[in-house]
Amino acid sequence: MRNFFEKENAFKENILLITDKGEELRYQDLDKYAEKIMEKISDRCLVFLYASNTSGSIMNYLAVLRNKIVPVLLSSKIDKELSDNLLQLYKPSYIMIPESERDDFSTYEEVVCQYGYVVMKTQFEITYPMYEELALLLTTSGSTGSPKLVRQSYQNIAANAASIAQYLELDETERPITTLPMNYTYGLSIINSHVLVGATLLVTEKGFLQKEFWNFFKQQGATSFGGVPYNYEMLDKLRFTHMELPSLRTMTQAGGKLSPELHKKFAEYAQDNNKHFVVMYGQCEATARMAYLPYEKSVEKYGSMGIAIPGGKFKLIDEVGQEIINSHETGELVYEGENVTLGYAESGKDLVKKDERQGVLYTGDMAQRDDDGYYYIVGRKKRFLKIYGNRVNLDEIERLVKGAFHYTDCACAGVDDHMYIFLTDDSISEQVKRYITEKTGLNHVAFQIKVIPEIPKNDAGKTRYVLLEQYY
Repeated sequence: MRNFFEKENAFKENILLITDKGEELRYQDLDKYAEKIMEKISDRCLVFLYASNTSGSIMNYLAVLRNKIVPVLLSSKIDKELSDNLLQLYKPSYIMIPESERDDFSTYEEVVCQYGYVVMKTQFEITYPMYEELALLLTTSGSTGSPKLVRQSYQNIAANAASIAQYLELDETERPITTLPMNYTYGLSIINSHVLVGATLLVTEKGFLQKEFWNFFKQQGATSFGGVPYNYEMLDKLRFTHMELPSLRTMTQAGGKLSPELHKKFAEYAQDNNKHFVVMYGQCEATARMAYLPYEKSVEKYGSMGIAIPGGKFKLIDEVGQEIINSHETGELVYEGENVTLGYAESGKDLVKKDERQGVLYTGDMAQRDDDGYYYIVGRKKRFLKIYGNRVNLDEIERLVKGAFHYTDCACAGVDDHMYIFLTDDSISEQVKRYITEKTGLNHVAFQIKVIPEIPKNDAGKTRYVLLEQYY
């Protein structure tokens, strides 16, 4: 995988990235910057990269990977208390931060300042030993404060980027636009897979709701974007399917199960407009992707997460660990492939750990397989409640509410016999309760509606269920 791990780049003259501020950098600029970083950080060590969708963040990430320096990717907007906690737990040798944040680390020594980022040497005296294959550490779900980090190897990154590039048929003419944080495994996988093929990244911190995003998209001829379910719900409200975007080739979706109704809507839009809509499935614990639904099957198999990526394979197991052979039976999804990560770290002492998973990941997701071998997620192993002896899938209840009430934002949580349905719109409370009671056939007493100002989400758009526990 030349682009990440070898000093010389195969795409020297290609444009690596263009920012919405007019900055343009080529792959040969990365070669030079990687050499500069190597002069300043000559030893293999741990660095904290406070990431953003900017040129400096991307250049530093790629430069340290080239030099076998191990980055921890955190959001540049991380809470200071959480950042301080992680610094004490992992004691990195260097940090990489936006220039605007340098005063927060005034006691550290500045060693490089370029592309709007500052590289600073910390004052920690301990350097934890690291496993030789350890390449990268990410938070588990785009969250920003948990000390639990996923340990990814060089093989993990290389294998997953190559697989994604293969099934999405990527080449150097691609121009993906950033729509997800690069410290989130999905956002990072878009960068990795496109840099692998010498494509051009269109880099912006603007989002779908901002006019500047769409101006930049059209001006630079973006060919693709990625989104989590929340993003697609937003796009639907923006009447995305009525936009004129002739340069757009591919839309990808991951980061959770998209409602079948929305899946079908975007799949039909893509089919009717000569574009590709690719639903994917993955976890940070598998580097990024484990499954994809081929675009030509997107309408026929809407609601499915698809088939295993090239180089990977799935099986379903029952409650006692036996493999499920028959179609249309629910079991836990188990994945096997070179992209299954090494395991977790919870402090610097864990960085020396070797491969604890040996290429096998128990996903914690419950799924079914149809007669054609396509998989469908039905919920999380732990996202079930027993309501008066009946097993109720919280994710399915959320899907029902969002589908029936025009994708209103909601979240379901609770304890056995008491489900809490969180809404942001008080006007539909009684309708939602009546609808769910009818759909489940369970006593209405089991359901309680809670109206809150907003559903708490992390920077990847995923619901933070732990923050809802205060209400019950």
